[in-house]
Amino acid sequence: MTTRIPLDLPIRSALPALAEALDRAGTAVLAAPPGTGKTTLVPLALAGLLAEGGEPRRVLVAEPRRLAVRAAARRMAWLLGSKVGDLVGYTVRGERLVGPGTVVEVVTTGVLLQRLQRDPELPGVDAVLLDECHERHLDADTALAFLLDVRAALRPELRLLVASATSDTAAWAELLGGAPVVTAEASAHPVEVVWAPPPRAVRPPQGTRVDAALLEHVAATVRRALGEADGDLLCFLPGVGEIARVARLLEGAPAELLQLHGQAPAAVQDAALGAGTRRRVILSTSVAESSLTVPGVRIVVDAGLAREPRTDHARGLSALVTVRASLAAGRQRAGRAGREAPGVVYRCWPEAADALAPAFPAPEIALADLAPFALQAACWGSPDASGLALLDPPPAGALAAARQTLAALGAVDATGRATERGRLLARTGLHPRLARALHDGAPLVGARRAAELVALLSEEPPRTAGDDLAAIWRTVRGGGEPAYRARWRDETRRLLGQLSEHPATSLDDAAAAGLVVALAHPERVARARAPRPEPGAPAGYLMASGTAGETAAGSALGGAPWLAVAVADRPAGAPTARIRRAAVLDEQTARTAAAHLLTDREEVHWGRGELTARRVTALGAVELEVAALAHPDPALVRAALLDGLAAEGVCALLRWTEAGRALRLRLAFLHRELGEPWPDVSDPALLAAADRWLEPELSRARRRADLQRIDTTAALGRLLPWATGEAGRLDELAPERITVPSGSRIRVDYTADHPVLAVKLQELFGWTDTPRLAGGRVPLTVHLLSPAGRPAAVTGDLASFWATGYRAVRADLRGRYPRHPWPEDPTTAEPTKRTNPRR
Repeated sequence: MTTRIPLDLPIRSALPALAEALDRAGTAVLAAPPGTGKTTLVPLALAGLLAEGGEPRRVLVAEPRRLAVRAAARRMAWLLGSKVGDLVGYTVRGERLVGPGTVVEVVTTGVLLQRLQRDPELPGVDAVLLDECHERHLDADTALAFLLDVRAALRPELRLLVASATSDTAAWAELLGGAPVVTAEASAHPVEVVWAPPPRAVRPPQGTRVDAALLEHVAATVRRALGEADGDLLCFLPGVGEIARVARLLEGAPAELLQLHGQAPAAVQDAALGAGTRRRVILSTSVAESSLTVPGVRIVVDAGLAREPRTDHARGLSALVTVRASLAAGRQRAGRAGREAPGVVYRCWPEAADALAPAFPAPEIALADLAPFALQAACWGSPDASGLALLDPPPAGALAAARQTLAALGAVDATGRATERGRLLARTGLHPRLARALHDGAPLVGARRAAELVALLSEEPPRTAGDDLAAIWRTVRGGGEPAYRARWRDETRRLLGQLSEHPATSLDDAAAAGLVVALAHPERVARARAPRPEPGAPAGYLMASGTAGETAAGSALGGAPWLAVAVADRPAGAPTARIRRAAVLDEQTARTAAAHLLTDREEVHWGRGELTARRVTALGAVELEVAALAHPDPALVRAALLDGLAAEGVCALLRWTEAGRALRLRLAFLHRELGEPWPDVSDPALLAAADRWLEPELSRARRRADLQRIDTTAALGRLLPWATGEAGRLDELAPERITVPSGSRIRVDYTADHPVLAVKLQELFGWTDTPRLAGGRVPLTVHLLSPAGRPAAVTGDLASFWATGYRAVRADLRGRYPRHPWPEDPTTAEPTKRTNPRR
């Protein structure tokens, strides 16, 4: 065997320190930038394949992407001068190329998780290398947590190496129990940075939508770079759609165009990852940031964008969104230009924008749908994940939503532990929703059709395929895009291998598609909203989750009364979700697939100023049948009436007589001044105490009019402190009226902060002591009125007013009101409410 092991890779100088660290601690963290050889030479060194003699050790290498798995295995096999499947092999979902002599096996982190669940001891494996951990994929974080458990409880001799292309390794070392950190310095060549912002402002990305002006600018920058620098060019774009758009804009460029992404055909991947015979432009997603080597690249053009998952747990929608790439990602992308010689990076944004960019990518555990993670944790024996060694804990809300989803699927029991059904779903390697659709759909539509449809949902078809899933299914079965069809057929075969024989049923293909999608996403079963749209216009739907959605304009799905929505997202600020892919459904199939959402309930609620009682058969938020309820449950009626009181206010909904309002003001005054046992009669307090003061009238009420017939004066009387005997002092402490020296009984006004007695001045002659309320605590504020009833003076101290203020009032008013008495000494004068007789 002739090897091609390079002698000049920077990782070689770090291998002795790495071997010593693993011998001493059993765990280690390797910090090695892209291009140092960590993905290819380190596994060979761990396996003992770089030295003569000795017994080889079996090594598992986990990569985050299938593309990286195949590329790493092929590169290591080439270095050893052997074929893939001999000393070095690989396994990805649905594809395994491993022989009896395989020593190094490269797998995806998803495959590693499946193996750990089947047999945590990993028999025969001596070392595990988790590569590209800096990317913070959830599967990698989970696999590391499981491996730490395995080392602690089952295999303390199992060697564990965490490799990162960035230098932020302290947290990893601490997580591994103080593991040693080994650093390999890159011998990178200098990379010139050219800032190339767009000539005019571009709109920020929304969801997965990127401004066409930015993509045009990226294409123009690629053409500029081809004219200014030598070598192959690597252009980073956020997704497959943007790659296709820029490729069209670059037609006719003086270079071979290659599109590198996870869905690219194997031949294109091989052409991008191998040396070219002519100049190349490689348009790539983030797969080329760190885990792949693209030879010949001297130029990098970076659009500065990345894709991250986002999950709307309240609406059950998950999607990728376009975000600003982190500074760490930008450094790695730029480094690709300096791997083999001095290079240049063109950054398609202004330099000042870096101040707003995140330092590192957000960990997937903080953003993603956690249902797969929650099922893995439950099957591992840690339902709430509290026992797992994770760099970042899962968000509590997202984990609760995930466990709720699993409970609805029957995957976990009431304690959160995995059921036998949950373990069955986990073994599929699919999202739990798709696993449920596979196993529950097979008996209903036939095993092959279930496998084909679930493969269609797990291997996302090209965007150009349209939004009608049944039509896409027909196209793919008959031909379609070759690379996608090959992946779909491989996944179908894999899924069929997990099913028992179930012959096809009498359902036609369209109905089968709707049923399988609905089994996967029962909360996205959707019914059309009336009125029907004009032909070609977007059609509105309401999903069982309560989310409103719309089909695209011109969609053939728009006339269907029911849809099973496979893919939907809700752009920021949009009033409804966009239905991106769905299958036509009928109501009976919807009821079958989403049976756990089917309810038949009595519904009594307050709305639009009145109580409504009805019987509702509903599929989640979608009302199927509605009928008026003649004899609703009194408890529901009472609760609805209380909702009405809360919504409209106690003052607005009840009929308050003058006496009722006055009593409420007096009680409010006493509660404010004396506190207990005098009751709080504010709106919130009265609502909270409804069972004390509105009963039995509230229990007998059936509508708004019944509430308005309640005698609020008598009802408030029930709140008085009768038990303590204080109720009998109400008129003493807060009298409704006060008798003044003239004999008049004047009403006290309690509407202000201090009670007010408004009375004509002549009626108070001889009254020197100001009345005090609330047991003498609060002086009465006296408004002394002129004969015309207008305020002439305000006082809280009558004796002081007679002594000092009265003279000025007398001088001002006696000329205008000569028939009224204006004695010089009001303290000894006779009070009166009459005028003097005419002279």
